[in-house]
Amino acid sequence: MDRNQVWVFFVSTYVCSFLLFESALSQNIQTVTSKENVGVDLPCPYSANFGNSPRIEWKFKSNNNEQLIFYNGQPTGAYVGRISWFPGYLRFNSVTRQDTGLYSCEVVGDSPGQYQEDQVNLIVEVPPSTPVCYIPTSVTTGSTVTLTCFDKDGSPPCTYNWYRNNVLVPVSPSQIPAFQNTSYILDSKAGTLIFNPVSKADTADYYCQASNGIGPPTQCGAARMEVRDVNVGGIVAAVIIILLTIALIGLAVWYAHRKGYLPDMKAKSQSKPKGDYRQPPAADDLDFKQKSSFVV
Repeated sequence: MDRNQVWVFFVSTYVCSFLLFESALSQNIQTVTSKENVGVDLPCPYSANFGNSPRIEWKFKSNNNEQLIFYNGQPTGAYVGRISWFPGYLRFNSVTRQDTGLYSCEVVGDSPGQYQEDQVNLIVEVPPSTPVCYIPTSVTTGSTVTLTCFDKDGSPPCTYNWYRNNVLVPVSPSQIPAFQNTSYILDSKAGTLIFNPVSKADTADYYCQASNGIGPPTQCGAARMEVRDVNVGGIVAAVIIILLTIALIGLAVWYAHRKGYLPDMKAKSQSKPKGDYRQPPAADDLDFKQKSSFVV
């Protein structure tokens, strides 16, 4: 076996080992669900081969932020007094919705090379509250209109359904004949209903319903969205009023000037007194006066 073959063999072995390791980690992910404000245990079993005093670390990851919550046999930071370690599991005295996320347990044995990582996905179940909805009451045909719906309390995150005149809005307008003349995009995870463009056929009463399988669904109050054409007559009337106002102002200025209510700027400039200008005496005249004084 030459050098290149040896290199390929080692690289292939490393890649396969890495893939098997990643696969083992993914298989160790467990999901634990719990009600809010109750205790819960997160499992992290390991064999006796790790020795009598393995090093245990717990990390918590939520919203792309990771923090160390248990290290060197002690809870850290805000977790002091909230969690306790027992051989094979981590116990929460009481969980809140903010504890929902991914937890990883790392076990390092007494012997070199002994390492194990388990992951636990904790879901603290919280029913949805009344969602906050935005439904515009008056829009113009041809524009892009977005209706929004959001619930801040539900865990796991809610899915959202929109209703028009008490009829469920389908994901695609083509699914129900009553919606085939409308153009919209429905995102049940984000809670948005986007009309692009909106038409007069979209005039209706709308409301949103939030649900996550925990407790009954909740909904916001219905609101009517009116779709109106552009008011061309109103725009023309406004332009005419502006032009008439300008014309009346000009006529008033002309009439006041004609009646003498305004000062005549031209006459005022002509009646301005001219300055008394005298030509300075010539140099010869000065010499003459000076010489005559000597003669006398």
